[in-house]
Amino acid sequence: MRVWESSIGKKLVMAVTGLIWVGYLISHVLANLMVFSGPDRINAYSAFLHGTGPALWIPRAVLIVAIVLHIVAAIQLTGQSQAARPVGYARRDPQVSTFASRTIRWGGVVILVFLVFHLLHFTVGTVHPDFVEGNPYHNVVAGFQNPWVVLFYVVAMAVLGLHLYHGLWSSRRTLGVAPVSRRPMQRPVALAVAALVWAGFTIIPLAVIAGVLR
Repeated sequence: MRVWESSIGKKLVMAVTGLIWVGYLISHVLANLMVFSGPDRINAYSAFLHGTGPALWIPRAVLIVAIVLHIVAAIQLTGQSQAARPVGYARRDPQVSTFASRTIRWGGVVILVFLVFHLLHFTVGTVHPDFVEGNPYHNVVAGFQNPWVVLFYVVAMAVLGLHLYHGLWSSRRTLGVAPVSRRPMQRPVALAVAALVWAGFTIIPLAVIAGVLR
């Protein structure tokens, strides 16, 4: 509890839980890209996952706990920061911060809203126009026929990419994996991972709306 109550403890929790989600997002985007191989492969992969039965809830539980801890730590850190300086700077000129770091909190809110919609759209199917259980290929193609849904996904994935870019870099610094650099604005690992996840998720709705996937 002493570790959790400290700011560095909360940052450590955010770093670990964030990296758990980074690992999941990489595996998730690679699995989603199977859609370009046709319905048989991605539908078979979905059937394999659901065929594991209750065991599927083990990684789900880890992800749920991770995101809850991540959000709680972020809210509490924000509260501590605001309490430490209730009056903002009269003038603030960022030196080595990035747009991603300056929008990290709002980005987190957008990602949370997107996550809820995404689960209702492709997992539960309650907001899907023609959801078919066990047929993810059909659900992807049918779900991205609406240009507004595609736009929402594209924007959300851009926000996710920015969030990952700063979050992955700061997590590695918090955990001591990345040494202090003389060029703090050069973050090749964070950039590569963020670009991979962003591009992989974004290309799918664009391919559907463009008629490449049908």
